[in-house]
Amino acid sequence: MDLQEAVDALVASGEETGLQVAAYRHGRPLVEAYAGVPGPGALVHGFSIGKGCTATLVHLLAERGLLAYEDPVARYWPEFGAHGKAGITLRHALTHTAGIPQLPRSLTVPELCDWEHMCGIVAAARPLWEPGGASGYHGWTFGWILGETVRRVTGLTPGQALREFVAEPLGIADELYFGLPESALPRVAPLVEGGWEAYLAGLPYGAPFTRLIAPNRSLWTTAALANRPGYLLADLPACGTVTARAAARMYAALLGEVDGVRLLPPERVAEVAATAVDGEDLMLRRHHLKGLGYFLGLPPAGGAAAAFGHHGSGGAIAFADRERGLAFALTRTRLVHPANGTATRLADLVRALRD
Repeated sequence: MDLQEAVDALVASGEETGLQVAAYRHGRPLVEAYAGVPGPGALVHGFSIGKGCTATLVHLLAERGLLAYEDPVARYWPEFGAHGKAGITLRHALTHTAGIPQLPRSLTVPELCDWEHMCGIVAAARPLWEPGGASGYHGWTFGWILGETVRRVTGLTPGQALREFVAEPLGIADELYFGLPESALPRVAPLVEGGWEAYLAGLPYGAPFTRLIAPNRSLWTTAALANRPGYLLADLPACGTVTARAAARMYAALLGEVDGVRLLPPERVAEVAATAVDGEDLMLRRHHLKGLGYFLGLPPAGGAAAAFGHHGSGGAIAFADRERGLAFALTRTRLVHPANGTATRLADLVRALRD
């Protein structure tokens, strides 16, 4: 069974409602398949796969000498240094060791989508642990910490910077977004609940995700949130709305040239994809390897230490496998429990592509 047949079968069975899969090998398109969505150009909200785009953007600016990983965030954003945060560096932010993953319990979705309001909340936050002393997933705050730094340095919103530095050079300016332009809303494939929201609801009382990262149900990364037009329009660089082929193309351009464009030199890629954190994540309560803004050795990537990228709530993923020169992305419209059978079969699909 080839890739298209496998994708068709998953959607026809009802286990999936819509899938896009794309892979590049050594800078060239390897495979692309889709089912249950209008086409390969349909946009799908992939939640935290956008963090990989944010990290890539930061690394591009660092390569150009506009940022340095060891610099305090407050060097670029002075207000951020309040309440014990003056020593938090960009490296801390990229590795989720800054100590400020929390949001106010009373926060609303309109407030979440208000850039200035959220930057004010992040600037006023106090670290929950000594910065650099531990790593805990900054599910939402990752986007404002790094995104406002990008804005202060470039004068561009994060979405504008992503377009100028990443998407336009790669020819994917209409397929790789933080916040969407209103004209793109009709291209978005709606998400549906497939067990992910139930999984979040079943987390133990006091679990860090529902107590700190998303402390009320309206902030959970669910289909109900992602289908709100106001949310999709908001510039939120903790998340992304993409096509699978665009996400795969971005990672391919980190590994090497894609139609003459390479985003970062090999030395920089080796640095950002090296293990920076190896241990228990205080928020996810699992052991994780992390590079600078990317997770390493993700299960759908076969656990390969040379693979770096980011997953998204409900099962989206995009990554690069340095050992095999492989870049892969998958978007889905049905948000699934992380341990269900479909997730296992998709890991098998990636394994087959890697082989």
